[in-house]
Amino acid sequence: MATTEKSATRWLIASMATVLMLCLGTVYAWSFFQGLLVREFKGTFGWSNSQVAWIFSLAIFFLGVTAAWGGTQLPRRNPRVMAMMGAVLFAAGYAVAAFAFSIRSLPLLYAGYGVIGGIGLGLGYVTPVATVSKWFPDRKGLATGMVVMGFGLGALFMSKVLAPLFLGLTGRNLTGTFLALSGVFLVLGLASAAFMRNPPPGWAPKGQVAAAKGACPEGPDLPVRRAVFSGRFVLLWIVFFCNITAGIAIISFQSPLFQDMWKRVSPDLAPAVLAGFGATLVAISSLFNGGGRFLWGAVSDRIGRSQTFRIMLGSQIVVFVLLVITGSPWVFAVLVCWVLLCYGGGFGTMPSFICDVFGNGLMSAVYGSVLTAWAAAGIVGPQIFAALQDRLDPASASLWSFVVAGGFALAGLVLSFLLSNGPLQGAALKAAAPARSARSASLKGPEKAGAKLRKRPASKNPAGSRSRKSPRS
Repeated sequence: MATTEKSATRWLIASMATVLMLCLGTVYAWSFFQGLLVREFKGTFGWSNSQVAWIFSLAIFFLGVTAAWGGTQLPRRNPRVMAMMGAVLFAAGYAVAAFAFSIRSLPLLYAGYGVIGGIGLGLGYVTPVATVSKWFPDRKGLATGMVVMGFGLGALFMSKVLAPLFLGLTGRNLTGTFLALSGVFLVLGLASAAFMRNPPPGWAPKGQVAAAKGACPEGPDLPVRRAVFSGRFVLLWIVFFCNITAGIAIISFQSPLFQDMWKRVSPDLAPAVLAGFGATLVAISSLFNGGGRFLWGAVSDRIGRSQTFRIMLGSQIVVFVLLVITGSPWVFAVLVCWVLLCYGGGFGTMPSFICDVFGNGLMSAVYGSVLTAWAAAGIVGPQIFAALQDRLDPASASLWSFVVAGGFALAGLVLSFLLSNGPLQGAALKAAAPARSARSASLKGPEKAGAKLRKRPASKNPAGSRSRKSPRS
């Protein structure tokens, strides 16, 4: 009976973790606001694409950095407290952003939405993923994929529900809109974060033992520092970075890029219609972002983690080539959705990959550390796209944006062939123990040698007396 109750509890925890991620994932709807802010403030206050994109870049940067810190703290802290701290800071970021809009302060937007909100994102993101992975040792790819799917669907929640609702209620007033969003995220975030807790020690799903097949291995007995400086971690980090950079650049500018393409095809379309097209693409692509986390996480359980990354990165190279040559907005939309499917797939696959390689004991800390790739990609991808948008005409900017994104996908694909799915244990223990082995050899070497000398049996002749050397010897 107790096991059945715990099994029901883990699905409730996973569901609440998905709700929390849905709130946090609204950051992915930034392109909905990117064009709006540039149009509204560029003429009067001179806000460029690059300057406005820094708001999103800072949020993703602090997400990754804070998640790295949070991952090291989770083994020692209550996940409920960490998740609730994340929810409060994320909502506070929106509240500060609302005040920044009221006084037209770009630096305050950086501090509010970028820094404070980004820190909340980091604490809120790493906690549900690490917690749910402990409740689902038997279905870790499926479960973590479901949770991070909520993050991917956040853009749909924002672009088609929350943002249009509050912009309409406030007469398109950004201050009122962001203040209302702050209240919604505070209530939903705290309510869902309150369910976060770890399973009891030694707990396993019904019909399985704690070391069930498919569960995370305990992994090598290594300090976190040595694990994150291992060659396997560096490779994982770079491949993850390449996959994120290719996708997050598209996420940050998909709405403006889509609107520019429609302008070239139908110059007479009204701005409101173009904005509606952009919002629709953000919403639809978020379904692929969210679904990719769930889909590729489950696929990786069957075919392997490194093989899954190779498929995602290889297919994106083809997609970016097609994006360079297509002139159809409809084809553009389909291709963008595929990029987002693979972008989300990286996040759906990586938690299980970390668990397989580094083990359950290092999962939280190492997974948090690998999210610094997200932080770096949040700066690199959007800022490259923003610089191209500011310096080139729309058609040329789009072309070179896709070339650059395809280059990152190609680099990631090449390096993914150096990855393996096996645990770190063998290689890591060899790397971790040279000093220990040397000490052991120095202490035990003479002793063993002496033991061998003492144990050498004396040669005896058939009569039992000691043999003597023959004169010929």
